[in-house]
Amino acid sequence: MNISLLRTKIHRATVTGADLNYEGSVSICPDLIKASGLLMNERVDIYNCNNGARFSTYVIKGKKGEICLNGAAARHVQKGDLVIICSYCGLNMDEAKKHEPTVVFVNAKNKVTEKRKEDRKNNK
Repeated sequence: MNISLLRTKIHRATVTGADLNYEGSVSICPDLIKASGLLMNERVDIYNCNNGARFSTYVIKGKKGEICLNGAAARHVQKGDLVIICSYCGLNMDEAKKHEPTVVFVNAKNKVTEKRKEDRKNNK
């Protein structure tokens, strides 16, 4: 049996743009892609802290400091909104007990302020 666990998260990034006319996806700053370990075209869930919207899309490389929701996803955000970007992975129970997700914290300019592995102390 596999279960779904958080793989990586970018916490409270600031939306820099919303482009309804682009074909789709979320453009993410290359520094944040690298720090979080996200992959190009990886599915991510986006949680908007300002309006409660929750939706899925996929990652593409953006410009420095950029978090831009494209296509239909642009309807769920406004420039300046804070979002949480998460990816998940499927693990068996033994793997899950050892798994430590990566969490990247950013400032208002989407620069990394902290990167850490999440605690797994309850997974015994």
